[in-house]
Amino acid sequence: MILELLLPATLDRRLLTELTALYASHHAFHALSGDFPDPYDIRAEQVEAALAGEWAQPGTEILLARGPRSLLGIAVTLAHHPDPADPDPWIGLLMVDAARQGQGHGRHLASLVEDRFRAAGRTAVRLAVLTGNDRALAFWTSLGYRTIAHREDRQLGRPCAVLRKVLTTP
Repeated sequence: MILELLLPATLDRRLLTELTALYASHHAFHALSGDFPDPYDIRAEQVEAALAGEWAQPGTEILLARGPRSLLGIAVTLAHHPDPADPDPWIGLLMVDAARQGQGHGRHLASLVEDRFRAAGRTAVRLAVLTGNDRALAFWTSLGYRTIAHREDRQLGRPCAVLRKVLTTP
């Protein structure tokens, strides 16, 4: 797996089609998150708008996880949380093609994202898991993330658990 930084200028129709298929493979998550009006009918223009919203946030990186022949997943990271009291970078989204879950791609992608933060001198990372997303909570805790708070997310006021992991040097 390789990580590729996605920039607005590199988002062409072919790639947008791949990303739309990736997002559309996660009906249950999108039904829970409410990010798209119909989680069973996610459209390219909606994904494009969601990505534009991510890029509008300072310090955001969108990383594509590529296998030998196809897009495996996406990670959205935030170098600094909007709350000035929060010193850690965040993983805003980590999504692997639903047809490829359970094959270690999510673990590998999370590890590559953590390595990027380590290389940047960061010592910990945070993320939020929506209440009710038990599968995601189990995934992140299996990777060593620990719940440090329960609160509403800043974007839509959805209840979530905030998790944190100390990034030790491998």
